Amino acid sequence: MADVSVIMGSKSDLRIMEEVKEVLEDYDVSYEIKIVSAHRTPEFMFEYAKNASKNGVKIIIAGAGGAAHLPGMVASLCSLPVIGVPIDSKNLNGLDSLYSIAQMPSGVPVATMAINGAKNAGLFALRILAIEDKKLLAKLESKKNELKNQIIKQNESF
Repeated sequence: MADVSVIMGSKSDLRIMEEVKEVLEDYDVSYEIKIVSAHRTPEFMFEYAKNASKNGVKIIIAGAGGAAHLPGMVASLCSLPVIGVPIDSKNLNGLDSLYSIAQMPSGVPVATMAINGAKNAGLFALRILAIEDKKLLAKLESKKNELKNQIIKQNESF
């Protein structure tokens, strides 16, 4: 049983989505990774989305390139938070993916990260989980302080 499900439209998206895995592992959060194509395996996508909550998933992070329908379609099929990660593409440098994920109709929300913003997707998922996990919240606050102190220290060198 995984708290976070990391899905992507194809294996080629893994080069970006592995950043989510690294973030979740750093904070000891359980996850699963699956390839779920909205266009090539629509029946599997439908079953996956309909059963995600029953399977213990709390948050879905969906990476997709090109037409990038995966995050929106999954969000339309379940009530879990869905975080979309637009993946860069050869032809339009990921703008097509960004627009596809960000321009969801009213009633079907998808939190949309920057193009290739998988690391922030992982961190955003952690913030959602931290609403009910004070230990995780403390870890996030500690890391935030580390980042702050790094900048302060850098300024001391001038």
